[in-house]
Amino acid sequence: MATDRNEDEMRVKVREMIAEIGTAIFTTIDEEGRLHGRPMRTQKPDKDGRTLWFFTRADSPKIGELAQDDRVLLGYADTSSQDYVSIYGHARVVKDVEQKKALWTEGLRTWLPEGAESPEVALIAVTIEGAEYWDGVSSSLRFAYGYAQAIVTGKPDHSGENAKVSFHH
Repeated sequence: MATDRNEDEMRVKVREMIAEIGTAIFTTIDEEGRLHGRPMRTQKPDKDGRTLWFFTRADSPKIGELAQDDRVLLGYADTSSQDYVSIYGHARVVKDVEQKKALWTEGLRTWLPEGAESPEVALIAVTIEGAEYWDGVSSSLRFAYGYAQAIVTGKPDHSGENAKVSFHH
């Protein structure tokens, strides 16, 4: 089902959904032109609302992939609530120590034991160009109603919200 929200409200909705889901399948394009996805935890977005941050190892293969082609696709999914977000944009590698320290949380040491100040640790900043979201049927009661309606009418339930959102200002 389409939404009655305006563009600003839809951008807020996208940010709220990805904050709640937290982990994305971060997809890059490798040197052979193949898509390469891996789970990555999203950090706090910038105040501009258009930049998402991810920590990584500075020697990660994705760093080389981004140097060749900076296009990325981020896929977020919460199957329990039937919420999904797809984001496309461009990524850049950031090694600024102050930025790393500003976004660092101690739990990241599990994957990056060197800490934010290490040159072995980098950030990836993704500038969002656009997104699409599906805010689905989250309650079992709503699902049961949609199921019954589909059986009676022979038509699928369209009670969820779906929208394409531009992040260009």
